[in-house]
Formats: sequence, C-alpha cells, structure tokens
Amino acid sequence: MSYLVDSHCHLDLLDLTPFEGSLDRAIEASIQADVKKMLCISVDMEKIPAILKLAEQYPMVYASVGVHPSEDQGEEVDPLRLLDYAKHPKVIAVGETGLDYYYEFTDKSVQRARFITHIEVAQKCNMPLIIHTRKAQEDTIAILRKYEVSQAVFHCFTESIEMARQGLDLGLMISFSGILTFKNADSLREVAKYVPLDRILVETDSPYLTPMPNRGKPNYPGYTRLVAECLANLKGLTYPEVRDQTTRNFHQLFKLGESSCLF
Repeated sequence: MSYLVDSHCHLDLLDLTPFEGSLDRAIEASIQADVKKMLCISVDMEKIPAILKLAEQYPMVYASVGVHPSEDQGEEVDPLRLLDYAKHPKVIAVGETGLDYYYEFTDKSVQRARFITHIEVAQKCNMPLIIHTRKAQEDTIAILRKYEVSQAVFHCFTESIEMARQGLDLGLMISFSGILTFKNADSLREVAKYVPLDRILVETDSPYLTPMPNRGKPNYPGYTRLVAECLANLKGLTYPEVRDQTTRNFHQLFKLGESSCLF
C-alpha cells in the first residue's frame, strides 16, 4: 500500500482557488502528492446526497454519513435515513459525531442523544464511527464504554495523553491533522509520540487546519503528506514507514472491500 490516505476531509467545502475552481485538479494534485484515497465526511443531513455523488464520481473518494455535534441549523439526525444512506457502496463510516463542549452552540444533552443515535446506527451497520471530541473527555469516554464501542477513530485529536490512552484501551484509532505541525502544539506532539503507529491515522480535515509551512493557504487532501512527514520525524521513522502503516490502519478500520450493513 504505497500511498497515503486522507482519512478525514470535506471535499464539498474546499477552496478551489489554487486549482482554477476545479475539484478534478485538486484531486489530481493530491494524487501527485501520494494521497490516493480520501474519506469525505458528512456534517449535516442535507449535504449527504451531494457527498454521495462526489464519492460516485471519483473512484478514490469514500464517504461517511452523519451530523456534526455542533450542527444546529439544519435537520436533526434521522436514524432511518442514515441507515438508508449507509447502504450506499461508497459509504464506509458513520459520522462525524461525538461531543464538543468547547463552543456552546448545541445543548450538551442534545449532543449526547445525537451521539448515541450515531452509535446505534453504526452498530446496526457494522461500520466504524468517526468521533469528534473536544473538551468533553469524561462524557465521551463514558458513552463509548457504556455502548461498548471499539470500531472508531478520534479524528483530529487534540486532547490529552490520558484521553488517548483511554481511547486506545477501548480499541480506537487516533487520527492527527495539520495541527500536529503548528508551533504551539508541543503537547499534541507528545501525544503523537505516545500513540503506537499501528493505531494512528492521518488527515487534513480540509479545508480547515492547513499544516505548516503552508498556514494561511487553502488546505486540501494533498497536504496529508505534510502531516505524515511530521509524524515520521517525531517517531524517528521514514516517511514510507508512516505512509504504509497508516494506510494499512485505514483499510483495517474501514474494512474496505467488505460488505458492511447487517440489515
């Protein structure tokens, strides 16, 4: 598997200015940067059909279905529709979901109920969860333990080593984004050193969080390579070692090539 995977991006939201307004060009540039598969993440119910169309259009693009924990402007989570969307052959995950207590956009009780709904959908589909967690360690871990979640990834991880340890104990993967390269991210780099390579994914979360040295420029999946190179430097490994192992991890978690839904 001599290529990288961007395990979390929002292709429908990219700033395509550097690519003359063309998503085709952005994807081709990503492939040239060694990023040959991408998981396009859903954050609200209304945009899921458009994301599925993107996944249908591009063989290297996969999709998730879910509603972001801070989303409160659109439709509420509909588990039956999520289950129906999850039957699509390019859907490989449920989310992003989870808890975000950093901003008080959405009531905590609503977030917790929404999180549980996603967990139940994922378990019915035998699909992994993509978990967004921020300043909500205690509740996130408690819910994951209660519902015995093990197929999941903490995406764009920015929390403590202790939370990483708890996630690893549950069987979760940990994903690092361009934040790993930021000048003020020393504590996160310590977390990355702590997490075993066979439990790590890499991502851009593009169009957000452009990694150094390109801060201020639009982010896109091709910059996953900068995250992988940073991770290699932190762990004293080569870029190909990090590239190949994180890609194996992605295939393992998301069961590519397997039939998923159990209904």
